[in-house]
Amino acid sequence: MTSALPARAPRLRGARALFTGRAGGVGAGDYATLNLARHVGDEDGVVDRNRALVAAEIGAPLVFAEQVHSPDVHVLPEHGPVPVPVITADALVTRRSDVALAIMVADCLPVLLSDETAGVIAVAHAGRAGLLGGVLENTLAAMAELGAVAEQISASIGPSICGSCYEVPEEMRADSSLVLPATWSLTRWGTPALDLRAGAVSVLTGAGLPAAEIDVDHPCTLECEDFFSYRRQARTGRFAGVVRRR
Repeated sequence: MTSALPARAPRLRGARALFTGRAGGVGAGDYATLNLARHVGDEDGVVDRNRALVAAEIGAPLVFAEQVHSPDVHVLPEHGPVPVPVITADALVTRRSDVALAIMVADCLPVLLSDETAGVIAVAHAGRAGLLGGVLENTLAAMAELGAVAEQISASIGPSICGSCYEVPEEMRADSSLVLPATWSLTRWGTPALDLRAGAVSVLTGAGLPAAEIDVDHPCTLECEDFFSYRRQARTGRFAGVVRRR
């Protein structure tokens, strides 16, 4: 394991968490070096080795979601075999401490959540479709069913494209801001944009999370080449937000 992993260590009470970057893996070319996705054209063997590196760093097997830009949440069974490696959903929730939850991104929001008192953790993939469709609200609801309380939850919104870079058509901005007004934004060059981070913060604080417990101090993936970015390069890998209950 190289010193480049993790790329970012978020603030998250009651959990061990990290955001991986591009460095620290064994891949090459467009996927150099720590691509964690099998669906982007990289070699499966390389991806498996990279996932093993991250599992070793976090100290537990990784549970990945097969992400489809949905608002769907999967709650892991509390007992039985570790459900590794893939479950179809865009958010994962658990009380287990013998697994780490992982969500992959390359501009979308990787959102990590933890209720230290209830012992509940979650990860969510919040791209435009998922965020507007309610993936964060559904994740919080699933956490609540396991005993989590919004006022006790800390969150980290990881490296992702910022509101000054995520250029979209005017109609998309208008439609999105009708659903979630905080997403309305402008690029630095004055064209329509969406601020998904601001939208996510508004959802989380609106649900009762303390603003001081929401960590958003992470780079823009389009601007920072330490992270994969689909907007910067369509043929590219995916990095991950990973969380494990302490």
